[in-house]
Amino acid sequence: MQQPLIRNVAIIAHVDHGKTTLVDQLFKHSGMFRDNQVVAERLMDSLDLERERGITITAKNGSYHFGDYWINIIDTPGHADFGGQVERVLRMADGALLLVDAQEGPMPQTYFVLKKALENHLPVIVVINKIDKPAARCEWVVDQVFDLFVKLNAPDDILDFPVVYTSAKQGYALLDPGEPVVDGGSMVAISEMIVQRIPAPVGSVEAPLQMQVGTIDYSPYLGRLGIGKVINGTLSLNQPIAVARRDGSIRPVRISKIYRFDRDQKVAVEAASVGEIVAVAGMDDVTVGVTFTDPDDPRPLPLIDIDPPTISMDIIPNDSPFAGKEGRFVTSRHLKERLDRETLADVALQVEPLQDGVGFKVSGRGELHLSILIEKMRREGYELQATRPRVIMRQEEGHLCEPYERLTVDVDELYQGAVIEKLGKLKGQLEEMTQNHGLTRMVFIIPTRGLLGYRPQFMTDTKGMGTMSYVFESYGPYAGDIVNRVNGALVVKEQCASVAYALFNLQERGTLFINPGEPLYPGQIIGEHCRTGDLTVNPAKGKKLTNMRASGSDEAVILTPPRLLTLEDCISFINDDELVEVTPASIRLRKRTGVKARGER
Repeated sequence: MQQPLIRNVAIIAHVDHGKTTLVDQLFKHSGMFRDNQVVAERLMDSLDLERERGITITAKNGSYHFGDYWINIIDTPGHADFGGQVERVLRMADGALLLVDAQEGPMPQTYFVLKKALENHLPVIVVINKIDKPAARCEWVVDQVFDLFVKLNAPDDILDFPVVYTSAKQGYALLDPGEPVVDGGSMVAISEMIVQRIPAPVGSVEAPLQMQVGTIDYSPYLGRLGIGKVINGTLSLNQPIAVARRDGSIRPVRISKIYRFDRDQKVAVEAASVGEIVAVAGMDDVTVGVTFTDPDDPRPLPLIDIDPPTISMDIIPNDSPFAGKEGRFVTSRHLKERLDRETLADVALQVEPLQDGVGFKVSGRGELHLSILIEKMRREGYELQATRPRVIMRQEEGHLCEPYERLTVDVDELYQGAVIEKLGKLKGQLEEMTQNHGLTRMVFIIPTRGLLGYRPQFMTDTKGMGTMSYVFESYGPYAGDIVNRVNGALVVKEQCASVAYALFNLQERGTLFINPGEPLYPGQIIGEHCRTGDLTVNPAKGKKLTNMRASGSDEAVILTPPRLLTLEDCISFINDDELVEVTPASIRLRKRTGVKARGER
């Protein structure tokens, strides 16, 4: 591969602004698929969880031909919880496509990913996506993006950024939003812009080998694969190389396989040179950040700086009465092996054993970051229990400090008062407010603690129509006590199976989380009490049978549909004295130490 004909570009954006869909269209319009070939939507989202949720969780690599050029695409996550992925893969790129929604404009994660791109001194092409929206406002969005560049102190050469207008869904790109779309349009404008404005990779073929691993892939035949860009030198099959580890040690290995990316597939090659992004096999325990280098002249590259985690939770073995009935991996040793394996691929995750019990303290970027890990473990057959997330405090100059988030909410004008009131109680400070066409956008600076468990309340207050997103702002002074959940829980008295008649009578005492016929155990939480304080209940209490019958008193039991909680809902719901029990088949809530409730029903 000729170095001047290579372009390495990362696609960065706020969550759900269309990165993966844009990659689909670039591949389709490159002519690399047959006309009759069936191509899946969101081709780069290969994980089941990504397809189910419609978000990118792990960075992916792909590539396509454009004329004589070979364009390597790095699709990055948009959610700030997976920002560790963005930070490390930008080392592979020589430029970035910044996608911005033509209606929403720059959002919190837009600020985050652009900041990371500028820190890596990458030239940026701005792509205004979703211009087919009826409420698209392209000129306003470009002005907002320019203001964001200025706010981040972008250098003058990057401030003069080119702009492309696209509809990734419809499959066309324009240099002017007023241009007519001819014959359904094409994505040529973006590819031409990449070739013109993104520089070819720099480096010398004659220099000693340097390649830093940015992401990890897995092959059932070859084990772990290290993916990165060749900075200097060349790689070839069976070549002896040295691996400079994160702890500074050097280990000799031999390359057993090299893969180049072709669309979303990996193709085996004999060698790779400067500027190419490849996957390399040969080291079983390869981790993110290590450098493949020359054994005779090792030159490790600087380690990738990763922002520290702000949230932690305890993951402990399942010790409920139903432990071991639904999972294959249930012991503390199983959990340790799986968590240690995750830290090899996710450098933003930290795992350490608990000092005061069996289990592990797992620290990450946010609730979603940790809940995705738990969901992956659950699907792999693990049983575990998780505590309520808590923020990681710091001592700075003798003062207790906690993390703060920059929260952006878009709500209907009718609901802005309720949102401001709730966020005020959670120590949120309103910084900006703008109104447009009946919608209000508000920006708050709020302690991370205030956002734990807030999303369900926000969706209730806005009738499901509001959107909220946030990104880490900085550490600041401790904000004092914050009460997230006021209501108590409905706690099961004894082991039983739930009965419809009993649940019917419990409906007036709170919101139920279960259906009839579910097996239950003492201390399990089956609903939210309508008042403060927990309430002990008997969900198996049947109707007393007598020979007396009366019309009107023996109608069929009518149950309100229960509120079925997802894993994220459960993690948001629990208090410090409660746990989420996670198995491959079930997600349950329970009290941490027995039943401490004030009554019985």
